[in-house]
Amino acid sequence: MPGRMGLALAGAILVVAAVLLPDRAEAQFGLRGGPVGVARFAVGHVIGLSRLRHSRMAVRGGRYRSAALRSQDPRGADRSQLSNPYVMRAALTAQAALAGWQGGRRPQGWWRHPDGSYGWVGPVFWPFAHDDLTNAIVFGDTTSLSLYGYGDIYAALFTPYAATELAAYTVPQGRRARKVPTAETLCEASDSGGLPVERIASAVAPNEAQRTALDELSSAWNAARDTIRTACPAQTPGNAAERLGLMRERVEAMIKAIDTMEAPLSKFVGLLNDDQKARLNALANERRAALASYQSKNADKNDIKNASKNADKNASKDAQAAKACQADYDPVSDENAQRQYEQLLQQQWPAADIATTLQLDEVARARFEVLQDTTLRTMQTLSACPTEPAATPQARLAAVKTRLQTMLQAVGAIADALDDFQADLSDEQKAGFEAIGPKRGA
Repeated sequence: MPGRMGLALAGAILVVAAVLLPDRAEAQFGLRGGPVGVARFAVGHVIGLSRLRHSRMAVRGGRYRSAALRSQDPRGADRSQLSNPYVMRAALTAQAALAGWQGGRRPQGWWRHPDGSYGWVGPVFWPFAHDDLTNAIVFGDTTSLSLYGYGDIYAALFTPYAATELAAYTVPQGRRARKVPTAETLCEASDSGGLPVERIASAVAPNEAQRTALDELSSAWNAARDTIRTACPAQTPGNAAERLGLMRERVEAMIKAIDTMEAPLSKFVGLLNDDQKARLNALANERRAALASYQSKNADKNDIKNASKNADKNASKDAQAAKACQADYDPVSDENAQRQYEQLLQQQWPAADIATTLQLDEVARARFEVLQDTTLRTMQTLSACPTEPAATPQARLAAVKTRLQTMLQAVGAIADALDDFQADLSDEQKAGFEAIGPKRGA
């Protein structure tokens, strides 16, 4: 892979392969949607996910492009040195996502995830898809997976990239010093690509039959990776409908990948005795504790210095996020939640301005409101309220599959609403709709 970007992405393979684990236990997020409406999730998403502050602080502002790469040595994986995988991931996806956006001049993009990473990198949706499945199923870590939802769907409707910027990601490799990575490079280099076979073997000490089943599971894991890679975009999506189509293909590939893993995983675990199963299930806790210890020794001095200053502020945010995730929480009576929701709605969905700019008639306005409401509903169905992960790999696999099926249904419903909205629009109106996202980042 040519150039600095290629080297950085290649290095990610080593780093992520060694540290596919959460940076701290409190960053665990679940797979279940909340029982109440959009306003409740606005609080849980905007405030609750701010708890991923260690990852975010390392990549915020003008440091997106270089800070994490300077502080994380990819060779550390070879020396069994722990690193923070989320810092590296955020830096890599940010570097790639912003390289083709606004000429690479912006320090951050509005469509980033709360941890500083990006779900859309040019035309590529969910660049670390296979790794996220490994994290969630093997290690019980759904942190990254839970960040995918409303924001990514919104970015599919209103892409931040102009057509020429998206096209830069699909130009074939050839230039020695190209600054924008190809979609193929992103799909290949951002997945470490395998089951941690030796770690599992070391934990459970398999007999011959169990080792054979573990090798079969590893082969299935690799086949799952290849299934996801086939959903990598070969062409630039030309409009919102095509971007939603790419999302559907990517999520469908992930579900198909899970189906590939399911039977071999059940076979392997079924051959283990109770003690071996307990040791397999303990992998996540052991690694999480080791990484927390590493981070404690290497804590950012500024973070320590400002800890007392920000303690009250963070406690207030965490308390409000926890309240928003309670089953009996009523957002209607929470003025703060209403204010958060109204601000979000006005910033992202200025319906009156859009209707005026596109010169929509009453029918088109009504259809646009349906599109808006259908999209906002995903804040509830794809909620990231914290919960304990399932105890076994099979249960975690089922939970991840359910989450992905929920996302697939949401994307399908939004695609249908978009088709209805654009059915009677002129080419000029459609072009005006496509220009909304890039103008937001101008």
